[in-house]
Amino acid sequence: MAEKVTQKKAASVGSVFRAYYVFGKKHLWLVLGVLLGGIGTQAMNLAAPLYLRKLINALVVQTPSAAAAQALSGIIGAIFLWWFFGWAMSRIQHFCNVYFESRVMSDLFESSFEYLIAHSHNFFTSHFAGSLTHKLSKYARAFETLFDIFATRFFPTFLFVVGAVVVLFMHSHVLGIALGVWSVFFVLLQIYLANRRQPIRAERAEADTRITASLSDAISNHTTISLFSGRGFEGNLFTSIVETWRRMTQRSWVADVWIWSVLGLSMIAIEGGLLYGVLIFWGRGLLTIGDFMLIQAYLLTVLDQLTGINTDLRRLYDALADAGEMVEILKTVHEVQDAPGAKNIAVQKGEINFKDVSFYFHETRPILEHLDIIVHGGERVALVGPSGAGKSTITKILLRLYDVAGGSIEIDGQNIAHVTQDSLRNAIAFVPQEPILFHRSLMDNIRYGSRDATDAEVMEAAKLAHCHEFIEALPEKYDTFVGERGVKLSGGERQRVAIARAILKNAPILVLDEATSSLDSESEMLIQDALEVLMRSKTVIVIAHRLSTIMKMDRIIVLDGGKVVAEGTHDELLEQGGLYQKLWSIQAGGFLQDGEEEAS
Repeated sequence: MAEKVTQKKAASVGSVFRAYYVFGKKHLWLVLGVLLGGIGTQAMNLAAPLYLRKLINALVVQTPSAAAAQALSGIIGAIFLWWFFGWAMSRIQHFCNVYFESRVMSDLFESSFEYLIAHSHNFFTSHFAGSLTHKLSKYARAFETLFDIFATRFFPTFLFVVGAVVVLFMHSHVLGIALGVWSVFFVLLQIYLANRRQPIRAERAEADTRITASLSDAISNHTTISLFSGRGFEGNLFTSIVETWRRMTQRSWVADVWIWSVLGLSMIAIEGGLLYGVLIFWGRGLLTIGDFMLIQAYLLTVLDQLTGINTDLRRLYDALADAGEMVEILKTVHEVQDAPGAKNIAVQKGEINFKDVSFYFHETRPILEHLDIIVHGGERVALVGPSGAGKSTITKILLRLYDVAGGSIEIDGQNIAHVTQDSLRNAIAFVPQEPILFHRSLMDNIRYGSRDATDAEVMEAAKLAHCHEFIEALPEKYDTFVGERGVKLSGGERQRVAIARAILKNAPILVLDEATSSLDSESEMLIQDALEVLMRSKTVIVIAHRLSTIMKMDRIIVLDGGKVVAEGTHDELLEQGGLYQKLWSIQAGGFLQDGEEEAS
């Protein structure tokens, strides 16, 4: 499986935070609002119990009366003011948090998509689409988790614990120091246990990604599974992947149970110890009942917030693991890049020159070796040869889906490695043998050839490609959605939509990877007429498996083993004999007996 082969270790924690910082610093004023709101909220949490202490102490010593109630009403009013202040600061914190996280997450989604989609053809053939989708989604959503943990959990907890320790220290040095030492110990203990647990959680995150990738692979190949009765086999394969996930999840959860057991004992110890200390000091007349209430209120809040650190650390490490997978992809350098200072290509004649070109997928697997081909401007050239001869590879390196290992490719004297990829591909219309469509409307799919085209121009291109007829017969006509990868259309219908898209693009260079291979005889005859119009005044390269496609080509180039072994017209090549004569002799029904093209 390609995904398993190319699996990389997730990026470091520092890399994740640096990646997030780049986007977070754009909205620092919102971060400031979140922090100020947190400070105000914790100030209220610390101040309110102090006034409750005063109220309780006053209630203990005061005799119930209207005058006493009047005197105590000021304390109650102060308590309400602190509560209102805390409510207001909490709202500021949450509103700023909402705006900040939504904006940063939006930026993360957009920038990650832009970088991911700019990776090379080879990158996407080596990774599962479902796995990449899952990683990108987790990357943006992990930011929400991380910021929530730091800004609304760790930071407020730190403020409250420090404040509580200071207040208790002012009332009793012993109790304040005890709470402070225990708090530091408790936090360090949780961090230590979380670090020990992290490798297990990272394995679980990786297993979770494999489940998503396996599901995506199986669902996208549902037809193949059905045709080859593979439901049982795929079920067993998926079961083995789920079983790995179950073991990793169980190990992670068992570790959590042990951690909570240790933390629970620590909490019992501090709570019992502090309450016993309070009782001793109260017995000596050093603490009042109000002090007892204050200490208990602080202690319960501290325990609650510090205990939450364990859950937050688990979420933190999960989020870091999720984000790390995508950060590693974002750190991966694009295999095919625009050269520094690359300019847009200017195509006039459309002459294509392959100069001493070599290409290989692996060092031990050469595809093209020292290839020299010139296609003159306006010339129509067909490439023929057995499977693995390098025909489709030539079109891929012409479109710079891959970079050549040696030599150069020039269009009108311009090295395609020195021009922008977008301008190069805008100058070439490509119709693949097996076109893949977006799960969008037919109008959108055809308009992709020229995204500024009007509806009328789209329909005209559809008529030239002879797909207007079947589109008009559909209930929703051009608004019909074609399904994922165009599965709701037949092979011939998808091919005609792809040809309509190329017609609409109207690029000076046209590449056809046997564009009529999926059509019946009647449709092929109609398409051949459309292609004749499409090919006028264009440089055309046709990868041919069907002889009817190449009979009218200006020149036929015969490839074998990544090299040109013969070239000429159809009649000239037949007279020469050799490989073309052999291919011709084994034709049947207008098809060359050629298998699938080399691995792309």
